Amino acid sequence: MTYDAPTANQRSTRDQILDEALLCFAQKGYDGTSLNDIAAGVGIRRPSLLHHFPSKEALYGDVFERLLSEWLERLDIAVNSSAQGWDKAELVLRACLDLFADTPDYVRIMRREALDGGVHLGIDLSGVLRPFFDRAAEYLQGEMNKGVFATHDARHLLITGYGAVLTYFSDSPFVNGLLDDEALTPENIRAHTEHVIAFFRSALVR
Repeated sequence: MTYDAPTANQRSTRDQILDEALLCFAQKGYDGTSLNDIAAGVGIRRPSLLHHFPSKEALYGDVFERLLSEWLERLDIAVNSSAQGWDKAELVLRACLDLFADTPDYVRIMRREALDGGVHLGIDLSGVLRPFFDRAAEYLQGEMNKGVFATHDARHLLITGYGAVLTYFSDSPFVNGLLDDEALTPENIRAHTEHVIAFFRSALVR
């Protein structure tokens, strides 16, 4: 039995608004996007959009919440797997790379918020993510202490991973020029993924 993904007409108006808002916020940023832009992209009028979301701030918050929920859900599966050592680290890396490959617009929004300090969300983004960062650093440090991983500064290693995973997708127009090719083709995404995995394996595995 095959399953066909819902078409735009089958998706709820609310979901279509969220999809279009993700695209607009990723391309134009928060300040460069208007509710009229989003409504026009969905094919509805502004009052219809406001029926689902009372303000641009509320809509942006829901877009970002969906982003974080999907990312943390994939991350949780990898983190809570029975894998140990490098196998667990690889699962986490692939979970992040696969999500951002599937939805590069998420990465652009996350990078914009990181640069702006989460001002449009009214939250401390680093504070929200800090527990996950600390848990990952603790895991890496524990594996280093046991001699499973080579010794590095665990926190800076994670920040290096953040850059390696996110910037390829968020800065893809720039990367296009460096590669003289489209960064986000399936072949180039696969090549980058395997490069990142191999790089961190070489850095960690004794």
